[in-house]
Amino acid sequence: MGQFIYEWEKPLYLLAFQGTEDKEQVHKRPAVSDQLLSQAYQYSQKVTRENSKTFFFASALLPKAKRRAVRALYAFCRIADDLVDQKDKDPREMMDLWENPSPPDDPQENDWVALAWADTRKNYQIPWRYSQQLIQGVSQDISKNRYQHFDELTQYCYGVASTVGLMSMHIIGFRDQSAYPYAIRLGVALQLTNILRDIGEDWQSGRVYLPEAELKDFDLSYEDLAQGLVTDQWRAFMRYQIARNRRLYAEAKPGIALLNRDGRFAIAAAADLYEAILSEIEINDYNVFTHRASVKTSTKLKKLPGIWKRAMSGYPGSPA
Repeated sequence: MGQFIYEWEKPLYLLAFQGTEDKEQVHKRPAVSDQLLSQAYQYSQKVTRENSKTFFFASALLPKAKRRAVRALYAFCRIADDLVDQKDKDPREMMDLWENPSPPDDPQENDWVALAWADTRKNYQIPWRYSQQLIQGVSQDISKNRYQHFDELTQYCYGVASTVGLMSMHIIGFRDQSAYPYAIRLGVALQLTNILRDIGEDWQSGRVYLPEAELKDFDLSYEDLAQGLVTDQWRAFMRYQIARNRRLYAEAKPGIALLNRDGRFAIAAAADLYEAILSEIEINDYNVFTHRASVKTSTKLKKLPGIWKRAMSGYPGSPA
């Protein structure tokens, strides 16, 4: 498989490569006690557990140090995303706090996350530019709530999800930059699953991430989203979306072989278990208006042996 499959990947790869250009970048570890830092990581774990069962479940498959690091990363992403919904604050105002956190005299929730995230960035030399790109991605929700074409949507998916994959790679360890296109692709796939699962909730919040041009291709409009009816046109539209989403997962998973061995199982679990949400959407007859698709813990546990085998032996098309 070539480095790029789609035209929309090329500008996203250039964004990913920018993160490696800060040669003089200085990572500062917060000057706090081990006890305070431990509390910060514990709080980040709490944020992860309460907000993403799948991510928390998958991250438990990592070695302890990497596990707490990726949960600090998740908490950073979660806080940044939540700030978008606070109309009186701009997420970009948090950049200085997250870049150079100081020991808090009276720690607030965001302080804990900032401390754990700063320590994680220092320990794993995570390019700060990826944090900036994520902030820019979630900030997009402040002023933009409609997308005309799929290529436009992939730029948003890169900002809010592919950046997370690129940062996670630095925690887990990876072979070389040949892993970047796979991480970008997987991030887009994961975010598309979020979008398909949350169509009803997003509509209630005034946001539509589905490309308008593709809705029109299936004789659908925003009015159909408002009515929330599962029609034959809607089923056909969702089948198209899910088929593309699954194809992206299949094209991203071979890149897991480029990660350090002790992190492959966790990333494979995150990918496979998130992809399983698509099957739940199908089981619900594509009703994403009043049903939020989710995968039961018992189902996740049953899938783990097969996921482990694929992660260790390699997915079809994995690089040698």
